[in-house]
Amino acid sequence: MAVGEEEIQEALQKAREKSTDRNFTQTFDLSISVKGLDLSNPENRINEEIILPHGTGKAQKVAIFADGELAEKARKGGADKVFSKDELEELGDDSTEAKKIAEEYGSFLAQADLMPVVGKELGSVLGPRGKMPQAVTPTEDPSDLIKESRSTVRISVRENPVANLPVGKEDMPDDQIIENIQTVLDFLVEQLPKGPRQIKSITLKTTMGKPVKLEVY
Repeated sequence: MAVGEEEIQEALQKAREKSTDRNFTQTFDLSISVKGLDLSNPENRINEEIILPHGTGKAQKVAIFADGELAEKARKGGADKVFSKDELEELGDDSTEAKKIAEEYGSFLAQADLMPVVGKELGSVLGPRGKMPQAVTPTEDPSDLIKESRSTVRISVRENPVANLPVGKEDMPDDQIIENIQTVLDFLVEQLPKGPRQIKSITLKTTMGKPVKLEVY
């Protein structure tokens, strides 16, 4: 672990104090800088999804590319949008709409046998955004995956040695935000070849607030 629970608690309290009053509930943003990681080597790049134990405070919209039985299960399972194969192919011919969809939905699922079609039609749009869908078998009940996707955040260290991601909302209890932060840090440490020694700095802030630096050891 690169930082202890007491340090996270203290930083969270300071971030709340430094938060500027706004007429909306602000997000807590975590920024983690790493060192000694050669990002020119694709094997060192990190681009993974993490399920936060308490979510971000705002459920992500989830879409699925599916037909038939799986499409019906996805609708019953709470998917925000179900795109058929025909609709998927139409998106491939409309780059403006494809980009709009890519931004609107936080996470995507896809019927396993449609994955090649997704790659062909939307790979250039979803890939760079780190939103290529998770495959679902046609007979699978996607309800749990849809639920998990709503609490998922992506941690990405690819072009720059810094990961930025939301870890909660101002109206969430401290213990939930702390557990979310610990989950992210534990995950990142496991991904780094030299573990916590490669954590350079960590800051926490609200959307409009000033950043608070956590003590790294």
